[in-house]
Amino acid sequence: MALTSTSTTGTTGPRVLQRDVGFWGLMFVSLGSIIGSGWLLGALTAASIAGPASIISWVLAAGMLLLLALVHAELGAAYPMAGGTARYPHFAFGPLAGFTAGWMSWLQAVTIAPIEVEATLSYTAHLSWVSSNVTILHPDGTLTTSGIGIASLFMVLFTLVNIAGVSLLADSNTVAMLWKTLVPLLTVVVLLLLTFHAGNFTAGGGFAPYGAHGIFAALPAGVVFALQGFEQAIQMAGEARNPQKDISRAVIVSTVIGTIIYLALEVAFIGSLDPGHLLHGWANPIGAGGFGPYAQLASAAGAGWLAVTLYIDAVISPSATGLVYLGTSSRISYAMATDKALPRSLGRVSLRGVPLISIVLALVVGELALLPFPSWQSLVGLVSSATVMMYGYAPVALHALRLRNPDRPRPYQLPAWRLLCPSAFVCANLIIYWSGFQAEWKINASLLLGLAVFALTRARLPRDQRPALRSRSALWVWPWLVGLMLLGAIGRYGGTNLLPDWWDMAAVTAFSLAVYYGALRLVLPAEDVAAAVAADDSPQA
Repeated sequence: MALTSTSTTGTTGPRVLQRDVGFWGLMFVSLGSIIGSGWLLGALTAASIAGPASIISWVLAAGMLLLLALVHAELGAAYPMAGGTARYPHFAFGPLAGFTAGWMSWLQAVTIAPIEVEATLSYTAHLSWVSSNVTILHPDGTLTTSGIGIASLFMVLFTLVNIAGVSLLADSNTVAMLWKTLVPLLTVVVLLLLTFHAGNFTAGGGFAPYGAHGIFAALPAGVVFALQGFEQAIQMAGEARNPQKDISRAVIVSTVIGTIIYLALEVAFIGSLDPGHLLHGWANPIGAGGFGPYAQLASAAGAGWLAVTLYIDAVISPSATGLVYLGTSSRISYAMATDKALPRSLGRVSLRGVPLISIVLALVVGELALLPFPSWQSLVGLVSSATVMMYGYAPVALHALRLRNPDRPRPYQLPAWRLLCPSAFVCANLIIYWSGFQAEWKINASLLLGLAVFALTRARLPRDQRPALRSRSALWVWPWLVGLMLLGAIGRYGGTNLLPDWWDMAAVTAFSLAVYYGALRLVLPAEDVAAAVAADDSPQA
């Protein structure tokens, strides 16, 4: 089945996704995913864990994710198709490996929309005019019945916009993106001008009060979650007007802009804190019970108008990100359905050129995620782990496709790819390790659920329509995922602390390289890779 078409829906033949999104739409889809609830809450979370050294956490995460973004930029431009993160491992290692990557992609994407809604409600729930009329949160930070009802209204709105078509999705996100970019920049300028204490960068125990452990622990606790999202342009590649030219640019530009904004926000946040709140450490840098960090800092600085603007943005920024993720999660399930890894109904396209049933599925799963689960900070660690695990497939797939599909036109080429691909894989695995053992075993457990769905889907297909599993080529996936979990179990991030500092990172690095080069020995033959690519290829734009 062809994934895309440059024409509108016809009266005959299968309905397909429509190529209606240009560079700015793609770039804003990625940047809009990067600038969501992470900018409202990420600086507070990172500073609480790492102190002023959280700046290093942002720099480190930015460098790692930029490397992964460059890998995705080449893949997205060379193989522009909907739900690309699920497709690349499928081409190189077959349907079974492709499904495991696709399941991770879908799992993280489908849960981010409700997380963004919860962030909005958490940020605004403590406003006096809100709390006097409705109780949104329980004392433990989970949603009340009223909170779930309000959150559900947001989810339904996201769904309706996505059903209306990709043009409305891109246009509405572009308008929101202009606001979402200006407000953080305005916040940085105002806080730096009105209240800035250089001494804060050495207060409360020094620049790095929790040492290297705090720097690394801050990454999955909110930093990586904030910076992730560059891949959204790739997920929408099947609806790009000029994907070979625009996708790589959209990925790289959005990542760079997002990184600059987040670094500036962290510096402004730390410098604007009340020094009195740091006398006893960084556990409550904005005061006990505080949740809206920038709004509180703006009010304390006498910029009440900025505080009001930030509370408005607490609705707009996460909502726009949730809107995008609900749409892109449906493209991933659509992609897996066309690969016969999920039920065929998820691959059906409506008269408006969108995967309608996949969009409705995203709504249903999102509603389940709104049930009284842990708070925003607890959920982002889990989602960050799933996201980076999804990212981890890409460097291996790129190296494999360079070897087996070398003649493919590559509008953007990753420089020094033989060095940077394994480096990117190591970076992904380090972030997963820092996420902690609790997140790792839960992600693996969710994969078992996904494999059950995969097996049921295959069982319902006629035998002659089941694609070969290529299970041998997927053999590297299981040692990788289980090995990371075991390293987490004996590591220093939720494990038994058996591995000492720095030796644990050396162990993860060595393990990652062994898996990486082992996987390259299991790549499908060139003719099988070419056949898989041809079967799912889009018409050249």
